[in-house]
Amino acid sequence: MTLRLAKPSDAAGLAALSIEVWVGTYLRHGIGAGFADYALTHFTKARFQDWIAAPDETLILSENRDGVDGYLRLSAGRALPTSLQTAMPDLSASDPPETEISTLYVQPRHQGKGIGQALLRHALALCANRGEAQVWLMTNSENTPALAFYDAWGARRIGQADFHLGDQRYPNTVFLLKSEAKAC
Repeated sequence: MTLRLAKPSDAAGLAALSIEVWVGTYLRHGIGAGFADYALTHFTKARFQDWIAAPDETLILSENRDGVDGYLRLSAGRALPTSLQTAMPDLSASDPPETEISTLYVQPRHQGKGIGQALLRHALALCANRGEAQVWLMTNSENTPALAFYDAWGARRIGQADFHLGDQRYPNTVFLLKSEAKAC
């Protein structure tokens, strides 16, 4: 496994991996038009090229001899959902988390090999080096493996926020995580 920052030439592979993971993780009863439209318009080569070029985005990827098998996307300048900012008075007003782990995807056939842990460890160390004390993330509240993964890292569950797709709302668990390299 090799970890590195994504390059524009990685965009197509990242888009394909994202579709594979998103569809396989979240669509359990068939693929409706709304979900298909979301996946095909959100996970595109052009969008990944834009994220790779954006100064407030950092994409760290894992690759094996055949190509990308996982990635983590950090988004700077992203405040916690508004509903949680007011509900969490113990969060330091002088140092609120402003970096989100927007995505952490590993191809299903490569899960359980330490790729997610390596990506997260690398991202947290990068954030610590930038002086960011903590990061936040959210994951689908029914994604039991992801919830267990973040719990194992000592992430703090701070509430819920909804993911909206069309007129549907899907609850997501929101976590805070200290920005430091940590063994799991």
